[in-house]
Amino acid sequence: MPLFTPNNAPKHLPKQEELKKQVERQAERMRQAEEDQPTLIAQTVYIGTLGLLFVLPVVGGAYLGRWLDSMLEGYSMRWTLSLIFLGIVIGAFNVYLFVREH
Repeated sequence: MPLFTPNNAPKHLPKQEELKKQVERQAERMRQAEEDQPTLIAQTVYIGTLGLLFVLPVVGGAYLGRWLDSMLEGYSMRWTLSLIFLGIVIGAFNVYLFVREH
């Protein structure tokens, strides 16, 4: 004689099936999260890109400002400082756009 027939099946079986499905979904999400985790090389490239996006406008502004100041008579740092500051603003904006996009 079978223990469970359709007429006298326990009511907790659907809850067990639902619990099993939830556990499977959570396990799949955990596996996917481990696969999507960036590697050390990817993180290093990302940070390096952020550094270049910030530093290049600053250095470019410094060189351009120094060249413009050398064209003037006497000792002046007006263009150098102004363009370094502009490079900092442009570099920060570049980093902001890059981080927002990625």
